[in-house]
Amino acid sequence: MKKLIASTRRLAESLAHLEFTAPVACVYRPLDYAWKPHQRYLERFAKGKKRVVFLGMNPGPFGMVQTGVPFGEVAAVRDWMGIDEAVGKPAGEHAKRPVEGFACQRSEVSGRRLWGLFAERFGTADAFFASHFVLNYCPLVWMSASGANLTPDKLPAADMVPVEHACLRHLGEVITLLAPEFLIGIGGFAEERLRRAAEACGSTAHVGRILHPSPASPAANRGWAEVASRQLAEHGVW
Repeated sequence: MKKLIASTRRLAESLAHLEFTAPVACVYRPLDYAWKPHQRYLERFAKGKKRVVFLGMNPGPFGMVQTGVPFGEVAAVRDWMGIDEAVGKPAGEHAKRPVEGFACQRSEVSGRRLWGLFAERFGTADAFFASHFVLNYCPLVWMSASGANLTPDKLPAADMVPVEHACLRHLGEVITLLAPEFLIGIGGFAEERLRRAAEACGSTAHVGRILHPSPASPAANRGWAEVASRQLAEHGVW
């Protein structure tokens, strides 16, 4: 767990001073201003080996941006995981994307769906995290001048080169430390990065994906939990 915390700090430091060109107008770094709850997440739930590691893409505006925890729906993080730490403010906060920490009233739908499924199946957070772990590939959030969220695939390729290098290195370290049997991407982007990282670090874990729970996906809005559970069963995870 201490090695994973150190790896995460190295990742944050590697990304701290990168600059980005248009259409990026604003960058949030939750591993800086929301480090306290993220560190608590790692301390509580990243202990020992894990059978399954889930990977998301990057923080959502009402999830990890607010709580520092991947897919960090406030209620799930505070009430189910028992994490409620102080959250600061990002440098250059966008007026339309305020960071309110655990006082945020907006719902991170993807996180509500993801953690809701895990809570329904495992009951307690401790029971889930005993053999599972969830992280994001990249801890940065990019926004346009209007405050619109920009996903990594929407950024100029040249800008993403140092980001990809740092994130793949960190992901490889996580896989090596947690030694999972299954690597499950939450969506296709994450699955592809898991394949790259697993190959680079020599992991023989089964790599697969589940449907992303984003409300932007019509398929996810038609019984996401049932679809994801079926996909996990097909992978042999559950």
